[in-house]
Amino acid sequence: MPEIILGTIVLGLLLSPQLLAGFLAKRTGRNFWFWFFISFLIPIISLIILIFLEDKNPAAQSYKLADHVDEDRKVFSEAVK
Repeated sequence: MPEIILGTIVLGLLLSPQLLAGFLAKRTGRNFWFWFFISFLIPIISLIILIFLEDKNPAAQSYKLADHVDEDRKVFSEAVK
C-alpha cells in the first residue's frame, strides 16, 4: 500500500508543470490540452511563455469599479480639465 501512495505522489510531482501550464492556459482563455502537451516538450519555457502572453479572457481583464468610486473619478477628471 505505501508503494501506491508514494507512486501517486511522484506522478503528481512529475505532472505538476504540465497541469500548471494547462490551468494557467485555461484561465487566460487558451486551450488547456494544447499547453498541457506543449509543456511535456518544454516544461519551464512554456510556463514562462504563458505568463508573458496577453490575456484573451475578457472577463478577467478588469474589474468593475463601485458606483461611488466611478463617480469620484468622473468628478476628479472634470476638475482637472
